[in-house]
Amino acid sequence: MLVNNRTWHHSIERLRRLLGGAPSRVQVAALPYRLVDGETEIMLITSKDTGRWVLPKGWPEGDEAGHDAAGREAMEEAGIRGAIAKDETGRYFYGKGLRSGLKQRCEVIVFPLAVEQVSSKWPEKGERLRRWFKPHEAARVVNEPDLAEILADFHPAKIRP
Repeated sequence: MLVNNRTWHHSIERLRRLLGGAPSRVQVAALPYRLVDGETEIMLITSKDTGRWVLPKGWPEGDEAGHDAAGREAMEEAGIRGAIAKDETGRYFYGKGLRSGLKQRCEVIVFPLAVEQVSSKWPEKGERLRRWFKPHEAARVVNEPDLAEILADFHPAKIRP
């Protein structure tokens, strides 16, 4: 394949903007990971509305840096804390369902989070499930092809210090 999903979607987004389309809203996500016996595991959570498997994500607040917002979302949505990278590991696009039934096009910037603490209580505990997956399993259960590529290709050794 000459063009992967991420390249294709980013090209389409640039063309959409060139032709006068509204820019995508930008969200940030944490990609929570840990090493167990030398193997990488990635935590996914369920979305509140459809129950699909997703990364903890949301909107930056005020002048909050993207990586800081992603870390905050990880605590609120999954009850996890750790060292979050300041550099992104990738981006993906998806359609966020609105109450009106329409979809808002969103671009999500993904920041790796080395999980150091998993809480038993957190703000959205009663609204979501959380689970650890091997990267290839995580890639298989998410709905967004661009996110699946990010998860399948993820390895902590690729993170710049």
